[in-house]
Amino acid sequence: MTSRRLFCIAAAASAATSAWAQGAVPAGWPDKPLHFVTPYPPGGLSDQITRFVADRISRSIGRPVIVDNKPGAGATLGTEFAARAAPDGYNFFVAPTATVVVSPWLRKVSFRPEDFAPVAKLTSSYGLITTRKDAPFNTYREFVVAARAAPGKYTFASNGVGSIVHLTGVLLQKQAGIEVVHVPYKGSVESMTDLMGGRIDLMYDPVTLPRVKAGELKGLATTNPERNPELPEVPTLKEQGFDMDTRSWFGMFAPRGTPPAIVARMAEEARKAMSGPGVREQMLLSSMYPDYEPPAAFEQRVRADNAFFRDIIQREDIKAD
Repeated sequence: MTSRRLFCIAAAASAATSAWAQGAVPAGWPDKPLHFVTPYPPGGLSDQITRFVADRISRSIGRPVIVDNKPGAGATLGTEFAARAAPDGYNFFVAPTATVVVSPWLRKVSFRPEDFAPVAKLTSSYGLITTRKDAPFNTYREFVVAARAAPGKYTFASNGVGSIVHLTGVLLQKQAGIEVVHVPYKGSVESMTDLMGGRIDLMYDPVTLPRVKAGELKGLATTNPERNPELPEVPTLKEQGFDMDTRSWFGMFAPRGTPPAIVARMAEEARKAMSGPGVREQMLLSSMYPDYEPPAAFEQRVRADNAFFRDIIQREDIKAD
């Protein structure tokens, strides 16, 4: 190999290193498919959001984006897989609040939020408190009055111990000074069936939105500061005298160590994906809405939520099954 060729190779390597350091994406990236991991099985909300974003980003960058479903062990298998992926700018992870900042405080896992580089917050949720349509209360305030008069009489469902739904219920009960029995289920479909059948009294889960719109269930409150435009008649918790905002999010992450230039580029791609025509309408079908945050703001949110849920779980001594 000639000295001139060695010089050219060294110069190219130096230019590439300089490009990374200066925050520029090197020419040629991406030159192969990207991989988006979701720690849930096909068909669910996490899978739907991951595929929605993957499809739009794929069309924008002109490369395939492969969605890898890695379910199991309460979403921890896929999360651990994503945390160990090569930080080469081709591996990304899409997950909700509970997967990243709740699971590490509930069970023994081999990852922490610090193992990921936050890329972008994609969506936030409209929380919803629901009861059966023939319940004797029409607002959450009325339910609290009934629950105070009969401690332990009423029940609320969740999709598992330590889930956002469960923690929302715990927080609201503490604030309201009521005692409601927690009934964990394996999933929202089973709990919603029992709610409609009158076997449980309450759900803190936005998955019930279509049933409320259809008049099959009754909405008592939304947990966001503003009303859900899909359910404008349902008042917020704040309107009913409860200072609580328990919205959750879906976000995109990369393995820690992924070049900042790639993180910034993918954040911009995520912003474009979540701001196109029809996106808001599509997300509202799942009681979500586009709520983009760039890497720095999203990292602050992840840190704050991590501390928030850690304190709740430790204070209430909540343990996973």
